[in-house]
Amino acid sequence: MTTMAEETVPRRSETAIRRHELATFLRSRRERITPEQVGLPRGRRRRTPGLRREEVAQLSAVGVTWYTWLEQARDIQVSVQVLDALARTLRLDAGERAHLFQLAGSTDPTPAAECPSVTPALREMLRQLEPIPACIQNSRYDILAYNRTYSRLLGDLDAVPPEDRNCLILIHTDPHWRSSIVHLDEARRLMAAKFRASMAGHLGEPAWKMLLNRLTSESPEFRENWDRYEVMVARSKTKQFLNPHVGLLTLHHTDLWLNPDFGARVVTYVPVDGESRERLEMLQELALGREAEEKAA
Repeated sequence: MTTMAEETVPRRSETAIRRHELATFLRSRRERITPEQVGLPRGRRRRTPGLRREEVAQLSAVGVTWYTWLEQARDIQVSVQVLDALARTLRLDAGERAHLFQLAGSTDPTPAAECPSVTPALREMLRQLEPIPACIQNSRYDILAYNRTYSRLLGDLDAVPPEDRNCLILIHTDPHWRSSIVHLDEARRLMAAKFRASMAGHLGEPAWKMLLNRLTSESPEFRENWDRYEVMVARSKTKQFLNPHVGLLTLHHTDLWLNPDFGARVVTYVPVDGESRERLEMLQELALGREAEEKAA
């Protein structure tokens, strides 16, 4: 008969193995990133291949001692916010990021490339709306699905990693989004106010805290707007975008809620005039042409 003490030994052993695997994995990824890749000077006395521990800690906004313990396989707790910061600092791809969270025994709250709540019927609906740009977002501004016209409305969304497909992140960090939104400062302020209103019901959820930490650490503009403590509920309005391929677009933004608790929604951008409609049709043709090229390649 197996005793309780005997059952806990394998569990503790497995936990220790995971900690050592995590430590080894972090060291290997740290050593492959050059200082130049993250905007740091190499210096003359650098002996460590890649980044130093203190540099990873600084770039990830964590304590040096804490990160050192992590690479020493100490028995410490790691939050998803820290794992997310480390994944971005070490430039992990999707597979490596998933491996990092698995070794840490955590679930990555960032939306994946495929979201099970987005059904094939919803994807077909998005396609049928073309040339009207449309996407499905949740209340955290994660872009869960989108049609071809939306993919080309603000740069090239297909080229953005799935974990970065978030409107708040893109409007504050992506140069294509920033140059395409005509009233950028106003849009940022309103989005921060709506995000604060939505976050009131999700204060303890890791994904929300992870997004907030990332925005406050990466964007001075977001920090300034966040400190205003403004609150605003979602509303429809007319928006203007300056697309590099077809020019100025004047579109009416409408949210179509998919459930009663104001979570996921279909976001549509309907042209307000004939000129914008023609330009959206041109944008659709560009998207279709690219799709055909990719299939032929």
